[in-house]
Amino acid sequence: MKIIAGLGNPGAQYANTPHSVGFEAVDAIAAQIGAEWEEKRAFRCLLAKGNFAGVPVLLVKPATFMNLSGDAVAPVVKYHNATPADLLVIHDDIDLPLGRVRVRKSGSCGGHNGVRNIIERLGTQDFARLKLGVGKDKSDVIGFVLGKFAPAARKIMDEVVAKTPEIAAAMLSGGCDRAMNAYNAWQAKA
Repeated sequence: MKIIAGLGNPGAQYANTPHSVGFEAVDAIAAQIGAEWEEKRAFRCLLAKGNFAGVPVLLVKPATFMNLSGDAVAPVVKYHNATPADLLVIHDDIDLPLGRVRVRKSGSCGGHNGVRNIIERLGTQDFARLKLGVGKDKSDVIGFVLGKFAPAARKIMDEVVAKTPEIAAAMLSGGCDRAMNAYNAWQAKA
């Protein structure tokens, strides 16, 4: 079983914010495969199950806040006898321009506190990432990632979110190297 975790902050006040595009991405995958979200209090997350890209998947949306994403993701991985190699984490990246994506096989947290917490809780950084570029406001990074998208930026992000299931499927079926070659130069056109 593969596990795809989308990172974000729970609550309506954080919807339509750069920091919660990981939630939007796994929602798009769930919609594509007809998977229904269920609250799992023991894991502090929402889970959805289905078949995606020819394999059984478990979709995860942590109900913790971003900085504690590992408190939900790591127990799900361990409970389902998965390994970090079975995990794909989808999250925002302020160091990528708005509308760009980046596929990675592993690596550091890159300053992302949600990814940092997952690395700490799993004890390894060897899991795949799909980074969704949101750009940044250097004068107020926290205000930017927790603020609402402007209409033009929202249009670009909608295109990225719509593309995410295709990219995630390519990562699962063809591996990260092929997905990197196919999508790391992709740019939303909206």
